[in-house]
Amino acid sequence: MAVCSFCRSTLVRDGEVLRRIGQVAELFDDHSPLQLGMRGSYQGEAFTLIGRVQLAYQDEDQSEGRWSEWHALFDSGRSACLSEDNGAYVLSFPMPAWQDKLPDLRHPWVGDSVLIAGRPWTVSAVHQVHVHTAQGELDHLPDLKDTYPLLECRNTDGEVLSIEPQAAPPRLDVGRSVELADLKLMMDAKAVQERVVKAKGLECPQCGAAVTPALTETQSITCGQCHAVIDISRGLGADLSYFQQRNTLEPLIPLGRVGQLTVGARTERWQVVGYQERCDSTDDGDEQVFWREYLLYNPGRGFAFLVDSEDGWSVVRPITGVPQAKGRFRVWQGVQYSKRYEYKALTTYVLGEFYWPVREDQVTRNVDYVSRSGQQVLNREQSGKEIVWSVGETLEARQVMAAFGVKEDMLRVFRRDVTPWLGGLFGKLFSSRTFWWVCVIVLFVWMVRACSDDCDEVRDRYGEYSTEYRQCRDSHSSGSYRGSSGGSYGGFNSGGFHK
Repeated sequence: MAVCSFCRSTLVRDGEVLRRIGQVAELFDDHSPLQLGMRGSYQGEAFTLIGRVQLAYQDEDQSEGRWSEWHALFDSGRSACLSEDNGAYVLSFPMPAWQDKLPDLRHPWVGDSVLIAGRPWTVSAVHQVHVHTAQGELDHLPDLKDTYPLLECRNTDGEVLSIEPQAAPPRLDVGRSVELADLKLMMDAKAVQERVVKAKGLECPQCGAAVTPALTETQSITCGQCHAVIDISRGLGADLSYFQQRNTLEPLIPLGRVGQLTVGARTERWQVVGYQERCDSTDDGDEQVFWREYLLYNPGRGFAFLVDSEDGWSVVRPITGVPQAKGRFRVWQGVQYSKRYEYKALTTYVLGEFYWPVREDQVTRNVDYVSRSGQQVLNREQSGKEIVWSVGETLEARQVMAAFGVKEDMLRVFRRDVTPWLGGLFGKLFSSRTFWWVCVIVLFVWMVRACSDDCDEVRDRYGEYSTEYRQCRDSHSSGSYRGSSGGSYGGFNSGGFHK
């Protein structure tokens, strides 16, 4: 199939016969760093991006997403699909349909285990999708009229499998995560000029201030004037939806700050492009836990999350595959993790730019795991009909401060982690008279502060409109407020579903 770049007519080739089957919609400006005509190479073989399909979905829970799948034609004649995946990219190749061996995929659930072509997979996403539009040349004719099911499965080898079960025959593509820098992509001068011309700002629909996205992957952006969160996932020319925020707290690490940080054993420059405050969404009146996440961006590697919780700092990135389940443990790349927290995560405040559409009061279901050493962390996050796993490692407060050039006098607010007590040291302290006197003094000070009804420190630390300050004011009289403790290891689930 091919789409005319002038009139958007859709042409289908069957052997030597060409026929016109209609027109496609206009492309929405997704600010993709990829462009038609780009040349690159994978495993020593050159390819060219000659077409793309823009897909979209909206589920019953109102979660939605859009993403592009690019047709990469190799010089050898074989085709591949380069698609977005959690702020990163996956390069997939067609897989034999195995019609007689495909399981029943009419009513799959995320998290289900399935056996396909003799290999175990885990269902990570289930959506009803439709083709928004197409561009250039494709190696197949997608369904341009109806909505159809699209499944995504992942395995413990770090692979992702995309399935269109209702196609005839069923369409399967299997691939792995790739980084654009490793593909050695090059753009011609004309494409560069077109990208510069298309780059433009927008007016905030709330206050009218100028807002200009800095990242090509941005789908949500916060107005610097009124802090309204603007959804630009449908393109800059579309009607822009937004919601207001009241908090005015600035993050500890300023937006735009660049730091030298080690992520996944590679030390590179990462820029803070987004910031969000989150808490566990409790329904039974229990005390809430709060934490903060910084969205980091590196042009060659994509995105990572720097998490600031009362348990300490950690840096994580989404993975393409799924960990192996061994009883109550999870194993990823030879490291065993045990379950630590399970909770619902509510997003309460955001700043900056994000590669997923930010919704007001977004809630995800999370499970945190930690390695035996306590140095590696693993997170499972489910949003709607998608599950994403992220993996990372813990950091010391001084490492974060040094990486992003934070002054030493900020150490008190950066150091949230508490070093676990060792058995021998704990035994000595527990048996000493000094230890008990310290406990008595601490208890006395706590009782005095509980009676003072003073939340000024919480307000100064988190902001007047922060969730922490509001909860302190509401619950201080009963003595139930204790501030934050615990938190998340993972970033918001943007969706592992190629978007």
